[in-house]
Order: sequence, then C-alpha cells, then structure tokens
Amino acid sequence: MAEKKLPFTREQIEAIIKEYGSPFHIYDESAIRKNARRLKEAFSWAPEFKEYFAVKATPNPYILRVLQEEGFGADCSSMAELVLAEKVHILGEEIMFTSNNTPAPEYRKAKELGAIINLDDISHIDYLEKHAGIPKLISFRYNPGSMRDGGNAIIGKPQEAKYGLTKEQLFEAYKLAREKGAERFGIHTMIISNELDARYFIETAVMMFKLVVEIYQKLGIRMEFVNLGGGIGIPYRPEQEEVSLETISQGVKEAYEKIIVANGLVPLKIAIESGRMILGPYGYLIATVLHKKEIYKNYVGLDACMANLMRPALYGAYHHITIMGKEDWPCDYIYDVTGGLCENNDKFAIDRALPRMDIGDIVVIHDAGAHGHAMGFNYNGKLRSAELLLQPDGSVKLIRRAEELEDLFATLDFSGLE
Repeated sequence: MAEKKLPFTREQIEAIIKEYGSPFHIYDESAIRKNARRLKEAFSWAPEFKEYFAVKATPNPYILRVLQEEGFGADCSSMAELVLAEKVHILGEEIMFTSNNTPAPEYRKAKELGAIINLDDISHIDYLEKHAGIPKLISFRYNPGSMRDGGNAIIGKPQEAKYGLTKEQLFEAYKLAREKGAERFGIHTMIISNELDARYFIETAVMMFKLVVEIYQKLGIRMEFVNLGGGIGIPYRPEQEEVSLETISQGVKEAYEKIIVANGLVPLKIAIESGRMILGPYGYLIATVLHKKEIYKNYVGLDACMANLMRPALYGAYHHITIMGKEDWPCDYIYDVTGGLCENNDKFAIDRALPRMDIGDIVVIHDAGAHGHAMGFNYNGKLRSAELLLQPDGSVKLIRRAEELEDLFATLDFSGLE
C-alpha cells in the first residue's frame, strides 16, 4: 500500500496561503534528495551510472539544481529545456538531448553545449550534418515495434508511437553516422510510461543488451552507453505498490553479466531518464474550495483547474485528494471535484468518496510533482500558479511566482487598437 502522507501541517499551509495565495504547487526537497540517493544506491554496481532527469516533468531551475547536487544530469527535448540546463551549469555530456521533429536551432544549441545528441530518425543524420555538423558522439533511439509488448494510454504501443528507428534502420544509421565522422556511440529506447511492473524494465534491458551485442558483431561498433529510458511509475492510488528499484536493479545487473560481460563488452555505461519517479510523489497541488453546487450530482469547485494539473482530464488519471483537517473524517460524501474552465472535463475527481467538504477547505492533490505545473496552459485566460520549495529546515522558498495578467498580455500590443 502507498501511504499518502503529507510533509507539512495545516497550519503551515494556511500561513503559506496567507503569504502567496492559492492555488500553488509545493515540492518536498528532503524527500526528493532521499529518493535520488535511493536510486543511485540501487544502481551503484553499474559502471558510471547516470540518471538524466527528464526536465519536461518539472522544468524549474531550482529543482534542477537540487538534482544536479545529487549527481543527476538532464534529459532535454527542446530549446527551453536546453537553456534551463545551461542556466544551472548542467553542460556537456551531462545533457542527453532526445527530441523528435527537431528544428535546426535546437540541434545547434545541443551541439554548442556539448550534449549527447540522440537522434529520433535515420533521416535526421543528414539534417543534423547540414545544420549543425555530426558530433563525435552520437546516439539513436530504438523503437522495437511489435517485437515487444507494452505501451499504455500515455505513450501508446511501440509500433504505433511516432518515436525512434526500426531495427533495420538502426543498423543503417550507425553505419552512416560512422561514415560521416562519428567515433563514439550510444543507444537509447523509451517504450513505456508510468509502469509499476518491474519486469518491463528488466525485459527492456535484456532486449537492449542483446541489441548492443548484435550491433558489435555485425558492424564492429562498440557502444559506450545504453540509455534504458524512463517510465518507472509511481503508485498514484493508495492501494498500489511502489516499484522496487532494487528489484529492477538486480534484474538489470543479472542481464548485464549474462549478456554484456559474457561478450566482453564491458564497461558499458547504464543510463536512465526518470522524471515522474524522481519528483512525482513529492509535489502537491494546494487549492481552496470556492463553491459547492448540488444539481444532478454534487460538485465542489476549487480555485485550481486543469490548467494547474491536466492529467485527470487528459488521461482520466487518478490523483489522491486530502482535505486538510479532515484526514480522519469518514469519506461518506460523493463529489465531482472541479475547476473553473469552460470545459466539462475540467475535473480532478469524478464520483470520489471524500469527507464532507465546505467552502474554504484546503484541498491537497497528491503526486503532482511531475507533469503537473509543467503541463499548464492559459486557456480561458487562466494564469499559471506559483511553485514553492519546502526546504529541509522547514522554510519555504518561492521558486516560481504566480503569473499575472501582465504576463498573459505581454505579447500583445494594445496600442494598435487605440
């Protein structure tokens, strides 16, 4: 069971609301650091193990700095994410640049920073050469297609996903990249998202290690690293069990010894690019009840909306909800918990059993540390909320202020209407 504890008290949150207003996202720095160290310890056996934190999950420089201090690199997929990494001095091969349908300026920026460029398609070799030049170290993203089961509502089935190269293309790509001057090589895959079954990750490692051996045997190209991607899930529901990092690590280690060590291809560096597992459980969306409505159903309206947390509307995802001060009350009311957008899917929960809710109640939406604030938007003119960092000494640091109307209108020139 995943116990849904809170790292703060009602009194603390009331004081924060008094200073900053609500809604806001708040992240637990101590828990983030502890979790980061747990991951590194689990894979301490692996040669030069590297976690490239998926910047897309929580693109805030203060979060990146915390993870950099824990030895993490950055998995980037856009110009903005590259610049965020640069701003906190995550540079060179501490950056893995994995993108798709990539514009030329982004390739140039990645090359300028010395990032590992991970190409998504064989046609991108010529495009990269033309616009940025072929780097000495290059990687390709593998899509195994129907050769491997997997996929879910978030990332889709591999054979239906837009990402990566087929196996046949992969061999051609490495040959072509070598002909064009590449001297060092890596390989990457990402075929599952938010998965709680450790076997998927072990099977992925087996698949990729065998591919590394086959590429070496057929092309004479020796991989420096294999990036096994992300996708380690978190227990959004209280009844779910957390993925055992130790189980994953042990399975990957056994596969490494049986395949990589046995074929004399050590050292092969192991990398992953987790985002959700690193930050998800340690971020919370705090909101306040504004209205209650009783028609055909019972509705509770918050000052937050899906612009603050899109996952329930986008995926039908479950996020646990705590009503502060009512943790021990019976959950004997059924509510739809909604926001204020002019969209009927603007709901954080549907037919959820909760304690009686009253106007002014403080609502905590759990597991919002990844793909929460990051997926915000301005539809209906909604303004994105602040981000706060709960520091180890109990103090709170504002790491992103809330948007104001002036921010929303900054790209408009009203003078032309006068």
